[in-house]
Amino acid sequence: MVRGIVWSKRAEKLFFDILEFYYVRNKSKTYSRKLNSEIKQLIKILAKQPFLGRKTEKNNIRVLIKGNYKIFYEIEPEEIVILLVWDTRQNPENFKL
Repeated sequence: MVRGIVWSKRAEKLFFDILEFYYVRNKSKTYSRKLNSEIKQLIKILAKQPFLGRKTEKNNIRVLIKGNYKIFYEIEPEEIVILLVWDTRQNPENFKL
């Protein structure tokens, strides 16, 4: 069953911040566009295969890894909620799920 995808406001903001960081740092949208495309493609696959990610210690939250990025999500009966896209190169002390 294909589930709908819903992004939490926090996930949207943090992912946008990642894309903006690379745009400013590289003075080009090339990497940001590539990253955006890759993450969105992975999430489309996730809609079809919600159990693709591995379980976390948090109840009903799973994580899917793409390079240096972790996509944390929750499986609901009708949809998948993207909770967080985390760049693992960030300070781990700032990580909150």
